[in-house]
Amino acid sequence: MSDNRQTTEAHTDVESVMRKYDRESNVRIWEGTPKLIISLILCGFSLWCIYVTLFATFLEEIRLSSFLGLIILMGFLIYPSKKSIEQKVNYMPLSDIIFMVVGAGACFYYTFNAEAIINQGTHFSWFQIAIGIVAVLALIEVTRRCVGIPILIVAAVFLVYALSYGLTNPSFFGRVRYLIRNLFYTKEGIFSTPINVCSKYIVVFIIFGAFLERTGISQFFIDMANCIAGRFAGGPAKVAVISSALCGMVSGSSVGNTVTTGSVTIPMMKDTGYKPEFAGAVEAAASTGGQIMPPIMGAAAFLMADFVGVPYGSIIGKAILPALLYFLGIFISVHLEAKKLRLTGIPKEQLPKAGQLIKKIYLLLPLVMLVIWVSGNYMTMQRAASFAILLTIAVSLLNKDDRINVKKILAALEAGGRSTITVGAACGVAGIISGTITMTGLANDIINAIVGVAGNHLIIALILTMLCCIVLGMGVPTTANYCIMAATTAPILIRMGVPTVAAHFFVFYFGIVADITPPVALAAYAGSAIAKSNPMRTAFNASKLAIAAFIVPYMFAFNPAMLLVDTTALEVAQIVITSVIGIFGVASALEGYCFSDMNPVIRVVIAAGGLMMIHPAALTDIAGLVIIALCLGFQYMQGKKQAAA
Repeated sequence: MSDNRQTTEAHTDVESVMRKYDRESNVRIWEGTPKLIISLILCGFSLWCIYVTLFATFLEEIRLSSFLGLIILMGFLIYPSKKSIEQKVNYMPLSDIIFMVVGAGACFYYTFNAEAIINQGTHFSWFQIAIGIVAVLALIEVTRRCVGIPILIVAAVFLVYALSYGLTNPSFFGRVRYLIRNLFYTKEGIFSTPINVCSKYIVVFIIFGAFLERTGISQFFIDMANCIAGRFAGGPAKVAVISSALCGMVSGSSVGNTVTTGSVTIPMMKDTGYKPEFAGAVEAAASTGGQIMPPIMGAAAFLMADFVGVPYGSIIGKAILPALLYFLGIFISVHLEAKKLRLTGIPKEQLPKAGQLIKKIYLLLPLVMLVIWVSGNYMTMQRAASFAILLTIAVSLLNKDDRINVKKILAALEAGGRSTITVGAACGVAGIISGTITMTGLANDIINAIVGVAGNHLIIALILTMLCCIVLGMGVPTTANYCIMAATTAPILIRMGVPTVAAHFFVFYFGIVADITPPVALAAYAGSAIAKSNPMRTAFNASKLAIAAFIVPYMFAFNPAMLLVDTTALEVAQIVITSVIGIFGVASALEGYCFSDMNPVIRVVIAAGGLMMIHPAALTDIAGLVIIALCLGFQYMQGKKQAAA
C-alpha cells in the first residue's frame, strides 16, 4: 500500500510540475463522452495530417488554411484561458466557444474560397480584412495559451513597428489592410515556410515520436544508459545524461523531457549524494541538449535541411561532433563532481542485464530505418516518417513486456495531435514575425545595425547575435524557435561571412540554450521543482554544465571544420582529439576539481588552456595542450600528497 501511495504522490507531483512549467500540460479536464469526442478529434486530425502529407493534391493554400483552422479549433478545446492547477471538469466558457468558432471559421473561409481569393489579386474588401484580423487574433490567443507570452512579445514588437514606422502607406487603415493581406492571404506571413514545413513534415515526425514513446523505447533508453554507466561513480547522473540525450532527441521538448525523465533520474541522483540543485541542473542540461542530438534533433533537423537547402543526411552528419562535445562536457562535469564528493554507482544487482537489453534491440529499428530512408534519398521525409510509424507498430508487437494494441495506437495518435497544436501555433506566430520583418525591410536594418556595430570584428557580431537568440528563444518550442532564428539572426552572420550552415547551427544552438539560461530557464526551473532546489541556483548550474553549448558554436563559426565543412579525415581526427581535451580542461576548471581541489589560479589557467584547444588551429592546440598537461600534472601531485596525508 505504501508503494502505491508513493507512486501516486510522485505522479501527482510530476503532473503539477508539468502544469506549472510546461504550458502544453496545462489543459482542460474532459471526462466521459466529451473526453471521448475530443480524443477522436485529435486522432482524426493526426490521420488527416498523415493523409494530406502523403496523398493530397489540392492547392497549398487549402492545405495550410485548413491546417491552421484545425489548430485553432483544437487549441481552444484543449487549453483554458489561464493557468490553473484546478480546472473545472467538462467546462468551457461561452466566450471560448464563440472565439473558437469565429477564429477557426475565419481560416475555413479561406479554405473554401482559396481559388477565388488567389484570382482576385490585391483587391480585398474590408469584410475579408476583418476575417483576416479575426484569424490572426485567434492564432495569437491559442499561442498565448499553449506556448506562452515571450514569443508574443516579440511578435507584438514587430507588428507595432510595422503599423507605426515600417510601412510607407500614409493612412493607418491602409497599413492595416496591407499588413493583414500579406500576413493572412499570402505565403509571406502566417502561411510561410515555418507552418508549411510544420504541416508537411514536422507533424508526421511528432506523431512518429508519440508512437515511439508507446513502444517502450524511452524505458529502453533509460535501461541502456543504466547498463552502460550506472555502475560507475555517480552512476545515476551519468544515466541521466545518456538517457535524456536519447529521449530528448525524440520528444522535442526540453521541459517535457526534463520532467518525465527527471522524475526517475533526479531522485536517484539525490539518493546517491548529489546536491539537489546539481541533480536538477544535470537533467535540465541533458534534456535541453536532446534538441541538438542527431538524427532527430527535436524535428529541427528536417526544418534546417529545408531552410539551408542541403540534404537531411548532411545536416545530421554535421551535427554529430558538436552534439557529442556538448554531452561530453556534461558527462565530465558529473564525473568530477562524483569524484569530489566520493560518490558510488548503482549496485550491480539493481542494474538491467545486457543480455535482456540485446533482446530488445529491435526497438531501435524504426529510428535506424528512418535515417536510412531519408539520408539515402530512398523516399521523401514525410513518407519515410509514415513508414517508420508502421514499422514502430510492427516491432512493438514483438515486445512482450509492452506490446502495442488498439488503445495505445489511438493514444499515440491523440498525443501526436495534441503536441502538434503547440508547434503549429508557434510556427504560425513565427510566420508573423518573419513576414513582418520581410515586408518592412527590418531584417536588412537589423543586419546593417549589428554589422555596423561589429565593424570587421566577427566576435562582436557573434556575441550580439548570441544575445538576440537567447532573448528570442525564451520559452519557444524547438521547431518554432529555429524558424525565428533562421529568419531574424542567421542572415546577420551570413552577411559577416560565416558559411550558411555554420550560421544556422550557431543560431539554433543559442536559441535552444535559452531553456537553461537565466532568467527564463524553464527547463532548469522544472528540474528544480522536481529536485526541490533553489530555481536560480539550478539554472546557473545548468548553464555551467552546458558550457560546451556556449563555446562550440563560436568555434564552428570561426572554423566550420568542426561541422565537417571543407575538411579531411585527418583534420576531423585532430579536431575531435583537441576538442575533447579542451572540453575536459574547461569542465574541470568550472568544477574546480581534478585529482584534488583546484585553487583559483589553476582554474583560470586550465580554463584558458581548454579554450585554446577548442579553437581549431595548430598553434593554439599546442599551447593549450602544454598548459593543460602542466596543470593536470600539478593537480595529480597535489592529489597524491593529500592521499598520503
